[in-house]
Parts: sequence; structure tokens; C-alpha cells
Amino acid sequence: MVKKEKGKPNPLGEVSRDYTINLHKGVHKETFKRKAPRAVSYIINFARKNMLTEDVRIDPSLNEAVWARGIRNLPRRIRVRLQRKKKEEDDGKGKYYTLAQHVPVESFDGLKTEITKSQ
Repeated sequence: MVKKEKGKPNPLGEVSRDYTINLHKGVHKETFKRKAPRAVSYIINFARKNMLTEDVRIDPSLNEAVWARGIRNLPRRIRVRLQRKKKEEDDGKGKYYTLAQHVPVESFDGLKTEITKSQ
């Protein structure tokens, strides 16, 4: 996780970013019947690493987009909005959680990571 320096404020806060995730790279050499579950795990691990939270929640629309063509025929890339939000309940796993949502796009050409307004 993030190491807090003495005298510095906590670097975490609520933020929202759009990422393009290459699922093809994440499930390379995976057996057919494990591709979609492994892709969901890959998205969760990507969100943990980039948003610095342990609690990652997948929106049903993102899950449906991954599974839309079945267990073995995944989309090569997927556009995802990751939002770090403050937890309402206190369960001892940190102050923030990450919500991963699907962002439909027609083409992935020229897309970069964008910071979007939190909703």
C-alpha cells in the first residue's frame, strides 16, 4: 500500500478515472473454461493496484460486458471507470473502496487514462 510520510497528509481521497484494460493480456494461456472468471479477477487486481484499495466492487454491467460473449470468447479490451469512494460502514479493511463500472466505447483508438468527475 502507500507509505505515509511524516508530516504529509494522507494521499488517498475520492477520485474517478477511466482506464482501458487489455483483457487479452490478462488471460493469455488460460484454459477456455476459466477465461471469463480469470478476466474478472484480472480487473479486480488491476483496480487494487491502481486505486490503492483492498475492497473492490464490480458493477453488474461490467460483469455482463465481460461475460456477454460467453465464458471463452472475451472482448480483447474493455473500458472501465474506477471510482475510489469513502466507505459508509466501518469493517476494518480501510476507509475507501473501489467501484468498477463499464464504459461503453465504439473504438479504443487514441484513448488514454482520464480523470473524470466523481458522481
